[in-house]
Amino acid sequence: MSDILHALSQVVGQANVITGADCQPFETDWRKRETGKALCVVRPGSTDEVAQIVRCCAQHGVSLVPQGGNTSMVVGAIPNAQGEQVVLSLQRLNRIRHIDSANATITADAGVVLQNLQTAVAEQGFLYPLSLGSEGSCTLGGNLSTNAGGTQVVRYGNTRELCLGLEVVTADGEVWHGLSGLRKDNTGYDLRDLFIGAEGTLGIITAATMKLFPAPQCQLTAWASVASVHDAVRLLELSRQRLNAGLTGFEMMNQFSLSLVHKHFPERQVPLWETSPYCVLMELSDMESEAHARQALEALLEQAIEDGLVADAIVAESLQQAQNLWLIRENITLAQAQEGLNIKHDISLPVSAIAEFCEHTDAALAREIPGVRLVNFGHLGDGNLHYNVQCPVDVPHQVFLQTEEARVNTLVHDAVKRFDGSISAEHGIGSLKVDSLPKYKDPVALGLMRRIKQALDPQGVLNPGRVVRP
Repeated sequence: MSDILHALSQVVGQANVITGADCQPFETDWRKRETGKALCVVRPGSTDEVAQIVRCCAQHGVSLVPQGGNTSMVVGAIPNAQGEQVVLSLQRLNRIRHIDSANATITADAGVVLQNLQTAVAEQGFLYPLSLGSEGSCTLGGNLSTNAGGTQVVRYGNTRELCLGLEVVTADGEVWHGLSGLRKDNTGYDLRDLFIGAEGTLGIITAATMKLFPAPQCQLTAWASVASVHDAVRLLELSRQRLNAGLTGFEMMNQFSLSLVHKHFPERQVPLWETSPYCVLMELSDMESEAHARQALEALLEQAIEDGLVADAIVAESLQQAQNLWLIRENITLAQAQEGLNIKHDISLPVSAIAEFCEHTDAALAREIPGVRLVNFGHLGDGNLHYNVQCPVDVPHQVFLQTEEARVNTLVHDAVKRFDGSISAEHGIGSLKVDSLPKYKDPVALGLMRRIKQALDPQGVLNPGRVVRP
């Protein structure tokens, strides 16, 4: 193995080939569920160096694990335990190459941190709408590789919808220069969409050209209490009718998820949660004025209260109050982690089926595991729920995970399939769901995916064992 370490050092310099204990930050997944062992971590500083690294690994018969901010939720960006894989960290590829104001696009390296990208375009009067809880550490390449969603999909779409072009290093070390800012290009197969969501198994994204939008004149945030998921869905329908494209966020949170924030982050001062089974967080972006936005949002909420959909509501009166409401939503994941180990689900369903899914699955879990606690929250506006399962209060967390995870996953995923949903909405498949996928994916689609993987990466150099197995 010293030969490949020497060869990699020749490409990126010895200081950028990390070995031994220094690899530890790159070897444990974000949820602290698994830890691997890297042969080394290599940190290229250019696309050409990435291409040379891929060719080097292919020549030595060593596989690569691409890694951005290491925020994968499905164990998709760390090495296996055998100490035989190279972690390809893209953190040094962090340049914003160009902001094209006339074309409303930004071209940036894959290692650019999402928050830094947001800030750079805001300084030019633009909005880059992808927004995630991990935006301070996740990277553009990782967002593209998992087709990340976030809180504004209801208006702007997933990362796939924001992307116009890619630069990709293929499994044989060639570079596809596809950084087009074109919104129309009907010249054959859409290679861009092939690599987005592939989790680094078909090619390594090194840069991308992304859409930008005019920054809104104002954004208003409202918080409303509702009696049921059914009422939350009806409120979403009404919001779409009244606010149209101005509706840029619509989140739903159940009472138990908010109780965890109240317990572990009391400074957040969670409103209305004690008397409401569910709360909704919505955002209106307005291109006219704050007065216009406030009038529209307050009229919507008044109508919702009259229709019996909303019991009570507040509209944020300041930026600080709005930020606190969004932090409550973002802190659910952290609060759940402090409560103990849990079983996470990142699922999507037709919005029209969500209420029935929740009624069915809530009842089934309560029947099978008395005392189980459900942390149900997520992006209702686009049908994406984080339907997580916390153990009963008298059961040790680790024991619950070991004895019940397989049964809980089967129960939840079977229900997702019954209601025509997907077992992964925005987190991807990684290695965590790779063995479950064949049960829930159309067999023809799965066969095509395997054939694409074999065609583009016949040696299995790129992130093997993720998304699909041979």
